[in-house]
Amino acid sequence: MKKIIIINGPNLNLLGKREPNIYGSLTFTEFFDTVKEKYPNVNLEYYQSNIEGEIIDKIQECGFNYDGIILNAAAYTHTSVGIGDAVKAIETPVVEVHISNTFSREEFRHQSFIAPNAKGVVLGFGLQSYELAIQSFL
Repeated sequence: MKKIIIINGPNLNLLGKREPNIYGSLTFTEFFDTVKEKYPNVNLEYYQSNIEGEIIDKIQECGFNYDGIILNAAAYTHTSVGIGDAVKAIETPVVEVHISNTFSREEFRHQSFIAPNAKGVVLGFGLQSYELAIQSFL
């Protein structure tokens, strides 16, 4: 059984409330429950933090004994050299995920410190971006 963790960064705990025109009206917990049901043969875990250092700690904790990490570092994608370095330092493959198409948004969102060290990037497909990332590990 594959062991995959989804790690979400800042403000993603507000999904379902935050800018529903961009992020939709479903909470991440609601979405995660449906994905777990859809992939019963995958050991799926979920972690969210608004704190950069906690995200780095979780990447390091999972980075040598999981089959995959799906990382939506949110705004930290564009600012955190530390998270990018953590992804580079581990053995577990990482897929960078974004709900929105970051290239259709502000120019500062076009830069990623994660992508150069990621297995791949999925963005712009709403919450389905996570499911596409899961499929990349199967």
